Amino acid sequence: MSRAARAERSTPTREAILTAAERLFAEHGVFAVSNRQVSEAAGQGNNAAVGYHFGTKTDLVRAIEQKHRAPIERLREQMVTDLRQSGDSIDMRGWVACLVRPLTEHLAALGNPTWYARFAAQVMTDPAYHHIVVKDALSSPSLVQVIEQITRCLPDLPAEVQAERNVMARNLLMHTCADRERSLGTGGAVPGWRAAGSGLIDAIVGLWLAPVTPHSGKKS
Repeated sequence: MSRAARAERSTPTREAILTAAERLFAEHGVFAVSNRQVSEAAGQGNNAAVGYHFGTKTDLVRAIEQKHRAPIERLREQMVTDLRQSGDSIDMRGWVACLVRPLTEHLAALGNPTWYARFAAQVMTDPAYHHIVVKDALSSPSLVQVIEQITRCLPDLPAEVQAERNVMARNLLMHTCADRERSLGTGGAVPGWRAAGSGLIDAIVGLWLAPVTPHSGKKS
């Protein structure tokens, strides 16, 4: 029987593994968690369950990311459509909102606790899996469109500064959400995801609009 056929017949088991792996990876990092630990946390007596249902650990990490990327992409596509149909002039803040809100609204919809933001932050800092969140995310047409529109709002910003601030914005978004998720999960008295989204939009707009210090080109 093919893996695809097995997947169709074992959705509850796959979901249990995905949920357990996401939580463990979020709490401990991908490298520190074994497939055996994931299987045990998912209530699977067979320690080979992860390999049977997903293949390698990389395949498992990608499956978790894809599970969340799809609903986030749908939210972003709808936001972009609504923004364009509003008839209003779209400024930097509008495009940054399309970058931030799909993630924060997705996290809000999941309830509490969640682990996705912490999972993604862990993966982004792991060289072996970094590309799964970063490069694979850029396969999203709406995300590429939003990033292009943000940079078009700043036509005088040098290309190397654009690239640098794009990385800064990505890290600010995901790591701030990871910290907020952690606080919410432990019962911390912090505002919810709506407020988090507004604060992130303010910060990322400020980051993009910050002045650029001229460089002499000489090493200090």
